[in-house]
Amino acid sequence: MVTVRGVDLAISDSGAGPALFYGHGLSSSRAQDAASGMFDWKRVASHHRVVRWDARGHGESSGIDDADAYRWDNLAEDLLALSDALGIEQFTAGGVSMGAATALHAAVAVPDRIAALVLVLAPTAYETRAGQGDLYRAGADLVESQGMTAYLEQVHAQPVPEILSEFAGLYRQVPAVTEALLPAVLRGAAASDLPDPDAVRGISMPTLLLAWETDPGHPLSTSERLAELLPDSELHVARKLRDLASWTNRLEAFLDARL
Repeated sequence: MVTVRGVDLAISDSGAGPALFYGHGLSSSRAQDAASGMFDWKRVASHHRVVRWDARGHGESSGIDDADAYRWDNLAEDLLALSDALGIEQFTAGGVSMGAATALHAAVAVPDRIAALVLVLAPTAYETRAGQGDLYRAGADLVESQGMTAYLEQVHAQPVPEILSEFAGLYRQVPAVTEALLPAVLRGAAASDLPDPDAVRGISMPTLLLAWETDPGHPLSTSERLAELLPDSELHVARKLRDLASWTNRLEAFLDARL
């Protein structure tokens, strides 16, 4: 545990060398992220220091009942404070979905500290964000009025993206957030967006974008937009779930090129 900005963050810190900070998605945790098998973190840690953490209110980390605390720009402040607490001045910032948004906000805020970016499954943003925000606010209201069970029934009744049709469990996870904090977490996400496009265009660190198709919560359009905005970026798109088997290799190659 590391105390950061009034909360205790649970972290996993392994390996040695240039540091990668990698954040999980909304209502997930570092344990759920590892269980998904999206990346082989043991392999990555054989060449790099890998720091993964449970965002405030998620997993084993503590949280507060305040929606503003879970906005993506505030989560970026947690990331920077965590790197300070660990004595790491410069690092690669990465993550999936909410974790990707956190990394990008950190890069815009302090570009001199972020050596590179790894943005996986960038979430709805800009033109597609309003609808997603409405869904999160409705979910928060449902949790408060009818409880977590009713919320899960509604979420799990939604169609599974085609790319995950072979493995619905990757999509239908139980939130790693308590019922008491989930409404604030969802409202914080609803009030969030990626940084202004002009601000994103102004950062120049190398960026690896990993995306997939058919997922409305992580539309390919967001990653394509970021690829246009970021001057030194490479985008790889998974067309089938089996394509994710190459992502650890792509991540390692991207990080190793910056050793």
